[in-house]
Amino acid sequence: MKIVLASNNPGKLAELQAMLAPLGMDLVRQAELGIGEAEEPFRTFVENALAKARHAAAASGLPALADDAGLCVDAFGGLPGVDTAYYGTQFGYAKGDAGNVCALLEQMQGIDNRRAAMVSTLVALRRADDPEPLIAVGRVVGEITREPRGSGGFGFDPVMFIPEQGQTFAEMPAALKNTLSHRGRAVRAMAALLRERWL
Repeated sequence: MKIVLASNNPGKLAELQAMLAPLGMDLVRQAELGIGEAEEPFRTFVENALAKARHAAAASGLPALADDAGLCVDAFGGLPGVDTAYYGTQFGYAKGDAGNVCALLEQMQGIDNRRAAMVSTLVALRRADDPEPLIAVGRVVGEITREPRGSGGFGFDPVMFIPEQGQTFAEMPAALKNTLSHRGRAVRAMAALLRERWL
């Protein structure tokens, strides 16, 4: 089954493709179909993921899968949340992983409460006006390190320390990260929903 991925993030595509391949899902990034990015005006992951999936499904005529994910830092009252992708820009950094990580570490200097959660909300639609979207949420709790560690992954992986593993996501082999990560948990829940409802 061909599904348009409502994202242009190559890291997300690689992770999702690897985890959904056993279901026979062939993900294609929306950019490959000439589809621009959707507006994300909402303050919750689920609303933004739904908006992105509707946009991609309407523009492509294909079923769509969207992911809205972010970092929720306890000391910041759950922020940056839905603004995670642009977090560093509010502190003068260019948009991107490196700027986001630098900004986060700067803003957390002197803060002892390092607890944070990475959250992934996946939404799948058969078509743009699907009245029954499939929604799956994955969440993992860890601590923000005081400096980046590891070279794998993307986003905040170098500073997201998982105490049970004694490693950041960036230090883990990809297979272990995919098992433990917020996105891995959301994809497993979504795969179960897809099997039950669509396949």
